[in-house]
Amino acid sequence: MKYLKEHLVHAYNWSGPGAISFAGAPSRRRFDPDNGEQLLFIINCFYESIGLTAPEIGQQLERLINTQLPLEVMSEVTVFNWLKRAYMYQAADQ
Repeated sequence: MKYLKEHLVHAYNWSGPGAISFAGAPSRRRFDPDNGEQLLFIINCFYESIGLTAPEIGQQLERLINTQLPLEVMSEVTVFNWLKRAYMYQAADQ
């Protein structure tokens, strides 16, 4: 199961028709934490990489991004790697 727009806890910006398509693997493209499509893309890439399916885990990932992601400009790859470390660290803490 994918993490969907309906599962999101926070409000995000959404692009109209003809916007950038987020597909494949995370790239060196700049990550915008306010872009709903890109946030769903990163969360779903993470889901696929470790076999997650529960919406609650996606909400946990969303909260990590919203509250702990450093403010510096990052690429999708950097955010994806940061999210892996942050999620694993949080899981080990529980």
